[in-house]
Amino acid sequence: MNDRDQVQIASATRQVPRTDDEPEARLVEQAKSDPQAFGVLYERYVERIYNYIFYRTGNQQEAEDLTAKTFHKALDHIARYDNRGVPFSAWLYRIAHNLVANWHRDGARRKELPLEHQEHVAPARGRPEQLAEVTEEREALLDAIRRLPSDRQQLIVLKFTDALPNAQIGDIMGRSEGAIKSLYHRTLIALREDLSTRGF
Repeated sequence: MNDRDQVQIASATRQVPRTDDEPEARLVEQAKSDPQAFGVLYERYVERIYNYIFYRTGNQQEAEDLTAKTFHKALDHIARYDNRGVPFSAWLYRIAHNLVANWHRDGARRKELPLEHQEHVAPARGRPEQLAEVTEEREALLDAIRRLPSDRQQLIVLKFTDALPNAQIGDIMGRSEGAIKSLYHRTLIALREDLSTRGF
């Protein structure tokens, strides 16, 4: 995140009262005419968007930059946001998804998820042989997830990182709740088969 990005976001979040219980629709409407009101929405969703991007890129610096770009795009285009019964967060995830997709299309970058940067996973406890086994299984699972098509990776991240319900994942991915359930079921089968063929 460069200095300009930090200053812009800081100015949007400065002197905004903490109103975590404020209805989202009202906050969005306020943010359309008052950029400082956008700060409450930023505080509410920045961690979730960052986590989503981090797990899709595996790169902390890129995740910070893309998170900043996500909120800049949202702030720039919030006047055109139209609430059609879809949560504001779904709109943010779509912006983030498009930025991540563009990032992956850049051939100079590789998709990686280095285990040493997984700050969200609690350290394992136990005997050394147990820890080695857990680490090996985790690496195998992450490798299997990386081999999935992009839409299935997105589903897994939304389901397990953000613990979103199928209906909200459907809003984000532009699919019905039934289609998400079906895709989720097929994805789990594909992961099991992949891991099984590799001896896990």
